[in-house]
Amino acid sequence: MSFSLLQPSFFMSKTKSYAQILIGSWLFLTAMAIYFSLWVAPPDFQQGGNSRILYVHVPVAWMSIVIYIATAIKQFLVLLTKHPLFLRSSGTGTEIGAFLTFFTLVTGVFGESLCGVPFGCGMLV
Repeated sequence: MSFSLLQPSFFMSKTKSYAQILIGSWLFLTAMAIYFSLWVAPPDFQQGGNSRILYVHVPVAWMSIVIYIATAIKQFLVLLTKHPLFLRSSGTGTEIGAFLTFFTLVTGVFGESLCGVPFGCGMLV
């Protein structure tokens, strides 16, 4: 049984039904996280409502880094093993990482209004 999981056709047939459930739950949880962080979270005492953007900006930045690392590991496994399972969807990790990096840059623009310093709070350090 454990060796049959290494067959790409068997693995894809078993995981195809779970992929739609995982994608749907990911979209729902992402929408709920953005809603709670931008509209439900109380404003900060000193910075007001502008501080809520950090609840979105920082996790998106971390997720872009994690996705780039996972894509690099997957590409290393492609070079190492040449297994057909690793060859599937070769570009999706970089596309998602690029989108999250763009979203990080867009939400980072609000750092100027949050800290009063051009290019965000990172320049204060």
